[in-house]
Amino acid sequence: MNRRTGESPLYAAIDLGSNSFHMLVIRETAGTIQILDRIKRKVRLAAGLNDRNDLSEEAMQRGWQCLKLFTERLYDIPSEHVRIVATAALRTARNADRFISEAEKILNLPIKIISGEEEAQLIYQGVSHTTGGAKSRLVVDIGGASTELITGNDDQISQLVSLPMGCVTWLERYFSDRVLSADNFYQAELAARNHLQRTAETMKHQGWQICVGASGTVQALQEIMVTQGMDEQITLDKLLQLKAQAIQCGKLEELEIEGLTLERALVFPSGLSILIAIFQTFDINSMTLAGGALREGLVYSMLNRPVDKNIRQRTVQAIQHRYAIDRNQANLVSQLAENLCQQLKESWHIDETMSDLLHWAIQLHEIGLSIDFKQSAQHASYLLSHIEMPGFTPAQRKLLAALLLNQTNTINVSVLAEQNALSLPQAQKLVRLLRIAILFCRARHSDLIPEICISSVGEQLNIQIDNAWFSLYPLQAEALQQESRWQTNSHTPLLITTI
Repeated sequence: MNRRTGESPLYAAIDLGSNSFHMLVIRETAGTIQILDRIKRKVRLAAGLNDRNDLSEEAMQRGWQCLKLFTERLYDIPSEHVRIVATAALRTARNADRFISEAEKILNLPIKIISGEEEAQLIYQGVSHTTGGAKSRLVVDIGGASTELITGNDDQISQLVSLPMGCVTWLERYFSDRVLSADNFYQAELAARNHLQRTAETMKHQGWQICVGASGTVQALQEIMVTQGMDEQITLDKLLQLKAQAIQCGKLEELEIEGLTLERALVFPSGLSILIAIFQTFDINSMTLAGGALREGLVYSMLNRPVDKNIRQRTVQAIQHRYAIDRNQANLVSQLAENLCQQLKESWHIDETMSDLLHWAIQLHEIGLSIDFKQSAQHASYLLSHIEMPGFTPAQRKLLAALLLNQTNTINVSVLAEQNALSLPQAQKLVRLLRIAILFCRARHSDLIPEICISSVGEQLNIQIDNAWFSLYPLQAEALQQESRWQTNSHTPLLITTI
């Protein structure tokens, strides 16, 4: 295949994993990364390894056939903009050279078998570029034949380890009879703990503020929790509940858990057993889904970009630029909302997470105006539900969409109840403050915002404003009285008085 050389905004990363082959195609535009394509095929290469670590002919054929499909998407992407790596299964296979030789002929590109340490470094780099929250983190990636654990701060790794256990190899070793029994889970978890204990103490000594998971197992858990109406935090209790549900099903072929797709079902119990062992061995309180991992790490390594100190800010600024959002107005509303949050911080228990999410919602609340004024709230919600937003978890993005849908008119409580980033009472508090801040900044000038004293008695909000303001700005006063009725009708009273 002939490829163009020279300048091109297109890049591709291919990961020949032990369970699946993945391809990511991106475009670098206006200082941001735009995903153009994601392709994934279940190859289950590790399942083709025999006792002597030879890959079967069938497994290799599955891999080659997949790569023939990938070549279509590589057309016109310069070879220097493509990076292809192979991981644990091909690290292990004695006949990996044969597979790689044929694969390179198919792709007409070099393939590198990376070490477990290199894989962990790339995973951490991908997480650093795409995942928000605290910068001191433990990253966990359960692959098909290996599991990587990395501790670090910002883009600096403090310790990493790659262990020879994965959802495909654990499936073949501990669930080969396809029975989902307590004993099979026990044996799988015990074997995983034996691997983990060798490095657990030194890694725990490094410490971390948050734990993020960057694997198909964690993605499957997120899908299950969203479907079942849970919050996005993965905890040991939830893992044990899902294990109990799996054991009740009895056999792998009969595994049915609400939210678990058929595609992920085969390796879900084995991945779950490894994750339970990790939670128990490392005393993990909770875990969230990472925004990216190995493939993103490959892309950013080609771009040679430094890690942004605030990924969410980078994301929001890129969206503001793309949709011509008035940043001055966004900042004006944000400043007022911050003032309101400070006044209610104690009585409403507004924590940093809540105030941050309110800030980001406000920064994007006028995005719908780029499409239409009349239904701008609906357009804003739709766009945030479908835009790629590095740094924000799927649950956080769903919350932001729900907040923006409710920025005016009647409050739709059911939409707020469907998100799982915050509790419903917390989400209701944010939407009320969002609406009030937007309303008082409607004139788009700081000089026209009155001194606002806000307090709460239970769910009731009390706002006190100088009586002179009502006389000077009757249109604003009328809108404020209407807002009082809307909030009160939602069983969250808003009382407005003058002083």
